[in-house]
Amino acid sequence: MVDLDGYKVVILNSFQHPVVDPEINSGRQSNYMTKIKPIKKLLIPAAGMGTRFLPVTKAQPKEMLPVLDKPVIQYVVEEAVASGITDIIFVSGPSKRPLEDHFDRCPELEAHLAEFNKIEMLNSVKAISQMANFTYVRQKQFYGNGYPILDAQHVLGNDPFAVVWGDEFFVGKTPRLKQLMNAYQQLNASVITAMPTDDAGTKKYGIIEGKEIKPGLFRVSKLVEKPEPQGTKSRLASLGGYILKPEIFKALEEEKKNLKPGEELYLSKAMTRLLKRQPIYALLIEGKHYDAGSKLNWLKANVEMALANSEIGQEFKEYLTSLF
Repeated sequence: MVDLDGYKVVILNSFQHPVVDPEINSGRQSNYMTKIKPIKKLLIPAAGMGTRFLPVTKAQPKEMLPVLDKPVIQYVVEEAVASGITDIIFVSGPSKRPLEDHFDRCPELEAHLAEFNKIEMLNSVKAISQMANFTYVRQKQFYGNGYPILDAQHVLGNDPFAVVWGDEFFVGKTPRLKQLMNAYQQLNASVITAMPTDDAGTKKYGIIEGKEIKPGLFRVSKLVEKPEPQGTKSRLASLGGYILKPEIFKALEEEKKNLKPGEELYLSKAMTRLLKRQPIYALLIEGKHYDAGSKLNWLKANVEMALANSEIGQEFKEYLTSLF
């Protein structure tokens, strides 16, 4: 970060030219030499009941649905670990025990694989529990995606942290979280995932309104939860993937106090409240987004991952071709 004519200048690793944001100039001296803490903790809300996939999710968490030969949640965790995350906090519910078991040791299975000399499988199974430090917190209220963050506040502490959903992931050269973390380290501000969308997307996703200050980087002015096409001019979706500063806890508590009976606590509304105090940015993510939260998208993810698999990809492609 350098100073240019009195403005903070932020240089992102993926950009060729410095980013100048005059709107954060008012506090240019206070944070100038502040050491920015690295992001080491990731929160994954995973308490949903997965009703879109019933009856298969009656006794199995939707996060454990397979994409090829791994559950969806493992792709999410692998992306996080590849980004430098060391501590993963799951906020879960009563039916999520299989998720906890998946990231734990299984001595019986390990002994069986060792006995039959299946070393490659043995190593892959053992590696799952060693990827990170895993913590599990029970969600206490189930009305909105803001509650999991409040429920995990005692574990997250006073450090910046990441949040992703447990049923979507990105595949690309640089992990999605790493891209967000790089931006955070340069901006010293909360950063959220952005992806272009269409009219239909305004019914499915939160929508980002703001000013593009550099190709792919937006200073957020407003976040609108599923506004539908007539509710916003923006077609920039806020997908799962956030780097948040600890001030979000206060914003969530304030938003919670203003809820009317039956209303849900949304992270997007708390972030809109936080915008009055500090800047928030949105970063267009480079990579392929897989949303396994619906039947059709889950099937698409399986097909694409199978086609890309070196072991079965070609044979599977030939099979698909034979169907038409």
